[in-house]
Amino acid sequence: MTENRPTDGVVRVGLLGCGTVGSQVVRLLREHGDDWAARSGAHLELVGIAVRDTAAERDPWVPRDLLTDDAEGLVGRADVVIELIGGIEPARTLVLRALRSGATVVTGNKALLAAHGPELHAAAEAGDADLYYEAAVAGAVPVVYGLRESLAGDKITAVLGIVNGTTNYILDEMATRGLSFDQALSQAQELGYAEADPTADVDGHDAAAKAAILASLAFHTRVGIDDVPVTGIRHITAEDMAEARETGHVMKLLAVARRTVSGGTEGISVRVHPALVPAAHPLAAVHGAFNAVVVESESAGRLMFYGQGAGGAPTASAVLSDVVAAANHKVHGGHAPRESTYAELPLHGPDATAARTQVQLRLAHAPGTLAAVAGVYGEEGVSIDSVRQQRSADGVAQLTIISDVSTEAALERTVARLAEEPHVHEVISVTRVEGA
Repeated sequence: MTENRPTDGVVRVGLLGCGTVGSQVVRLLREHGDDWAARSGAHLELVGIAVRDTAAERDPWVPRDLLTDDAEGLVGRADVVIELIGGIEPARTLVLRALRSGATVVTGNKALLAAHGPELHAAAEAGDADLYYEAAVAGAVPVVYGLRESLAGDKITAVLGIVNGTTNYILDEMATRGLSFDQALSQAQELGYAEADPTADVDGHDAAAKAAILASLAFHTRVGIDDVPVTGIRHITAEDMAEARETGHVMKLLAVARRTVSGGTEGISVRVHPALVPAAHPLAAVHGAFNAVVVESESAGRLMFYGQGAGGAPTASAVLSDVVAAANHKVHGGHAPRESTYAELPLHGPDATAARTQVQLRLAHAPGTLAAVAGVYGEEGVSIDSVRQQRSADGVAQLTIISDVSTEAALERTVARLAEEPHVHEVISVTRVEGA
């Protein structure tokens, strides 16, 4: 078991994983060690790098004499453990072992945090240890620190974020170059923005894990990945992007978390879905593989965190910011903020979740059609914000309707009824509208 407070001014760092990010952590530790020592008040000594294959080729700055396949042994002799393995196991077992022994853990593992956050925080408290995870959301963008510390004196009302660079790149290429989803995905894979199996990104699971973390921090309530309804971007077409332009919007995959009220009871709603964002909104200008998170709060108003959400060096920068803070606490005392769950706000469902939608319909171009469609909206208590109609030569019209704010439940009922309306040939698409 390691001691919580090193007595020789040396903080021993163990690195689990030496992939793209881990390799950059090693490089920066070696190149800027004197700076980190001056900032933290401790000499950071890298005592080992746990990898699956010690014989595999590595970047030239990775010391081969520090490579080991004994991750458990490395955890046992480190004051600070950097976990960059990813996934659930063996990361979970190693992180729990480190925290229970009193070692600080710095991780970028959003999947582990979203699935086992309460267990990890409990282990940190039991071991009088710290758990840092700035790199788990939005790479180099300091949104975790912002929510956990900078905005601790405010009441956050909403968080909207582009937190997955892969999907933002794909949607941006579709919007700006007219590519199909498959073409944009293939290009993202060629450039290294998307994995060979892009499921976690394009189906929204990566964003959902990050949404759970952001919501937990923003609303002082435990939110897990299973609490986050998810819709990915596979169904988005070039036609959808063209229609978005015509209505003055940009399509983005958003993580959305808001305070809600139902029956006088305050709660929260957390979602991940594609959404139309007005062209004038800050998130509409986020291009390529960049990430951005907009935070709305009662006193500070609207704040935006923007930057590179992935990549070796940017993510390593977030990891090392946590390492420097951890080393300072190890030498001089103090702790990172503990998990804050005092609010225990309930998760509200569709009846209490505010939403706007854009619905595209194909319908008969005949007298009474618009009145019938508008009647469905009115009977469900949903106001219409705008209507755009395009007439085709075969007597069929395409209608684009953007609603005012209503509830998810009312909007879902409206779409279900439109699908059964005799004048409506087809409900082409239903897309959320955010940021208005």
